[in-house]
Amino acid sequence: MRRFTRGAMALLLAAGVTGAGTTARAAVPGAPDDIAARLKAIPGMTVTEKTSTLPGYRWFWLQYRQPVDHRKPKGPWFEQRIMLQHKADDRPMVLYTSGYDTPETMFKSEPAALVDGNQISVEYRYFTPSRPEPADWKKDTIWQAATDEHRIIGALKRIYRTRWISTGASKGGMTAVYHKRFYPRDVDGSVVYVAPNDVKNDEDSAYDRFFAKVGSDPECRVHVKSLAREFLKRRPAMLQRFKADAAENGWTFSTLRTPDRAFENSVMDYEWGFWQYSLQADCATLPAVNASDDEIYKTLDTISGLSYYTDQGLAPYVPYYYQAGTQLGWPKPQFTSLRPLLRHEDSYKARTYVPKSIPMRFDGGTAMRDIDAWVRGHGSRMLFLYGANDPWGAEPFRLGEGSRDSAVYTAPGMNHSGKLIEKLPDAQRTKAVSDLLRWADVKPDAQAFSNVPSDAVDPLQLQRPPL
Repeated sequence: MRRFTRGAMALLLAAGVTGAGTTARAAVPGAPDDIAARLKAIPGMTVTEKTSTLPGYRWFWLQYRQPVDHRKPKGPWFEQRIMLQHKADDRPMVLYTSGYDTPETMFKSEPAALVDGNQISVEYRYFTPSRPEPADWKKDTIWQAATDEHRIIGALKRIYRTRWISTGASKGGMTAVYHKRFYPRDVDGSVVYVAPNDVKNDEDSAYDRFFAKVGSDPECRVHVKSLAREFLKRRPAMLQRFKADAAENGWTFSTLRTPDRAFENSVMDYEWGFWQYSLQADCATLPAVNASDDEIYKTLDTISGLSYYTDQGLAPYVPYYYQAGTQLGWPKPQFTSLRPLLRHEDSYKARTYVPKSIPMRFDGGTAMRDIDAWVRGHGSRMLFLYGANDPWGAEPFRLGEGSRDSAVYTAPGMNHSGKLIEKLPDAQRTKAVSDLLRWADVKPDAQAFSNVPSDAVDPLQLQRPPL
């Protein structure tokens, strides 16, 4: 549900996020001190309990009223969606920030499984249904989103007064970093997966160096590049199939203007998409360059996801592309292997994917320089994890002289994953788990150091954002 109002209620909600609360737990659902009743007692919180699919957990869908502009708490508000997996209020709480909409399914992130804790999954503002109407896009900023999370934490700490760990993968990992930069005392540690750090948006040579060396098999690198070039050589055949799929599914192209531009953007994403979501071993499953048109079209659709480049595919992700084009920055490799077959190379930018009716202006890197400087100069209790074969790791977060109790690890041979602690070399895995348990104030378990609990889930496999 999306609603829009003004006035005294918003003021009440802005003031209602602090205060003492009982830590008593009830065994009887519906009792005054049961977790559901305590959640409902939080001002501005709507609570719906769903059937749990995880043993030992209760599952709640929460909606929390948030100001559209936290600098004007008396102004318009919207309802932000939160998924809560409740185990016990004396267990640590893991804040999972998706960076997009939140998965409508129960899952344990790697940190939640390791600390055996509760977990909340917070939907990012402006992703439906957590979007105000009408949408003031100028309020889709990293500070506003961080303040959303700050208010949620303040509200739920009435109940969960133990240690808090934030985590997220990809844009969700970025979100966890930005939240900690603006509110460093909200959580006791952060586990950040595959989060890019685009400090200099105009300097993207790191991606070209990455694609020149990714993996350990030169033949795989060449084959992926050759397939991308083959799509363009067979442009008429590929477009014929793409247009047929569009007609069958009702896809339109107002944002990218033509099927040809949409097709070409998917081709420019092919090499990136393969390494982001596949492993080097998957090269063996790719078709030969001289395969049939149908096989060639199928691999483009499988890896790039052609439907993402339609109006229908882009619409859910406009909040991300808007932020990429205003604050986050965006990658721009040099597509030398695809020239001179490209016609629309200049369309490969965030502005292309946002409807022209939404004004946007890039801040020149101001926001990301601030984040990077804070991580290097003040970041503490932060664990950054990357996959060695993931393009998004080409511009990673780095620690500096002012960073404390933090580390950056790279999992050999891995891709864009939210489950990387278990893939680290033994010594690094032991250290990473030890740090996380210490931050969460959880007594170490010998088994926890040797492997990640089997019920941990890679959240990036639950929902695959566009490239």
